Amino acid sequence: MSDAVTVRDLAAGEIAENLTRIAELRIAVFRAFPYLYDGDPAYEAEYLQPYIRSPGALVAGAFAGGQLVGAATAAPMEDHAEAFAEPLAAAGLDPRDVYYCGESVLLPAYRGKGVGHRFFDQREARGRALGRRWCCFCAVIRPADHPARPADYRPLDAFWRARGYAPLEGAEARFAWTDLGDTVETEKPMTVWLRAL
Repeated sequence: MSDAVTVRDLAAGEIAENLTRIAELRIAVFRAFPYLYDGDPAYEAEYLQPYIRSPGALVAGAFAGGQLVGAATAAPMEDHAEAFAEPLAAAGLDPRDVYYCGESVLLPAYRGKGVGHRFFDQREARGRALGRRWCCFCAVIRPADHPARPADYRPLDAFWRARGYAPLEGAEARFAWTDLGDTVETEKPMTVWLRAL
């Protein structure tokens, strides 16, 4: 199979058609450290609904050989989870000025080919087109000595900083999910990363 990857925005109907595949990708990719997410297809179907309903939302798909191998999501902050808007408001930012980058998921075989940059390019362009002043995302905080941390783990901080993002000082979101090996959801602290558009 060719390893060439094309990235394009999905039309609203395509998002609905690919919802199961996007959920599968999220579950597969987020099982790895640092998210350690024990994914649930029913939860995923509900979580992804704002990207179908919101007229300002964007889902970019990465395709290789006609197969969806990655996806990136974004939406106006007011159309996303309240938990991510609260720390922005507390820091004095109007969430209605913010375009929220939900997540980027890409199968390991297709990483290192510039897809991550294309995902950000497309989401930032949509935020600008909507007149947003800021673009942000949240990243889970795990302790450096976490027992599931792989020896070769490299955080993405340098990549995000090269894109112009920086942690918003004093802002921390909290979001709950079930970790691998657990039976109940627990809240996780998350760093808010922000850049001006």
